[in-house]
Amino acid sequence: MSHAAKRIGILTSGGDCPGLNAVIRGAVKTAERHGYDVVGFIKGYEGLVDPVTYIPLNSKNTAGILTQGGTILGSTNKGRFAATVGVQNRLEIDPVLLAGVKATYEQLDLSGLICVGGDGSLSVAQQFHEYGLPVVGVPKTIDNDLSATAFTFGFDSAVACATDALDRLHTTAASHERVLVLEVMGRHAGWIGLYAGIAGGGDVILIPEIPWTFENVCGKILERDQQGKKFTLVVVAEGAELPDGEVVTAERRQDTRQTRLGGIGNVVAHEIERRIGRETRVCVLGHLQRGGGPTTFDRVLATQFGSHAVRLIIERRFGEMVCYQPPSILSVPIIDAVNKLSRVDANSSAVQAARALGISFGDTSDLAGPFGIDKRIAIEEAPIETPLAEPPLEPVSPSSESVPVEWEAAAAYADAAMW
Repeated sequence: MSHAAKRIGILTSGGDCPGLNAVIRGAVKTAERHGYDVVGFIKGYEGLVDPVTYIPLNSKNTAGILTQGGTILGSTNKGRFAATVGVQNRLEIDPVLLAGVKATYEQLDLSGLICVGGDGSLSVAQQFHEYGLPVVGVPKTIDNDLSATAFTFGFDSAVACATDALDRLHTTAASHERVLVLEVMGRHAGWIGLYAGIAGGGDVILIPEIPWTFENVCGKILERDQQGKKFTLVVVAEGAELPDGEVVTAERRQDTRQTRLGGIGNVVAHEIERRIGRETRVCVLGHLQRGGGPTTFDRVLATQFGSHAVRLIIERRFGEMVCYQPPSILSVPIIDAVNKLSRVDANSSAVQAARALGISFGDTSDLAGPFGIDKRIAIEEAPIETPLAEPPLEPVSPSSESVPVEWEAAAAYADAAMW
């Protein structure tokens, strides 16, 4: 590492997901071409303060990591920099820690720090910015719940995993004429459940944004039975509230970490069996959705994020986060991204399309059509009127005065081009 060169730091924080290594590689290759050295801090923000742990990054030791899942720098969603509790509540970082981070900046002479993470991790980056430290953010989460960006990398890979699971569950459900419940991640947003449910041919999709009842879920299963379809696939997001408003949790944290969700799949399966006596099985994907290599979409998105994060540092646009607003990679203030969760619109085109396909969200007896039309109302077709016969028109040769000059020129050009 050249001591004369400018230097950029990068870290990956929070839960891991496919595409993190692609961001690192994209940032390193871009930085080197612009005369910057790069250091990667180990285990997220923890590597910034005593004991400070980092490794030099270059084209050689990041070669071949584009397709690898996880992160070569390690990550953590706990420790001294935990910044959120629940959905959005922010915890202030200890000023002593902030002073320690500032000392690391000065010791390594950092021109800027790229912080790759979700809402909690970017809340930390925002506090760094408010403290006067040069940082930029890169949005990362399989949950796709960061506002100000259409998609976060990791989401598409998680959906691909859940869709593959549904493809496999479909065959075993049909063979045994069972109801199968697939529980997916997503925390308080239903993006994974919605997209995987549509792509994998789910019959019922339960997400946090749409209230539902067991009566409607069971009604959909019985409806399929009457149609001769003796199996049903139910996709349920881990953050979907029960009809009484309760969120099922695997455990409640007593520390600063977010409550771990999980277990709703078992609750739904048990209730289906109890109400209609149908044999029901549960599959919880869990961390399978975080593992493995990134999809093509996530590789491209993550690489662009890493490259444009370096651009923000070069342009000294600190306190901003790269974002994807199709078809462009732009940037927004980090505070705009972490101030509000991105959740599924219950009336979005994707939800409407799912309803049009016959997918139930457990919120209706299906009397209402997907586009807000009540199916009980018969739509009378207007009588088709036969137009009166009219005498054929005589061909008319327009006079030269009636033809615009531009048309004449265009016709002449076309004739010349043909010959």
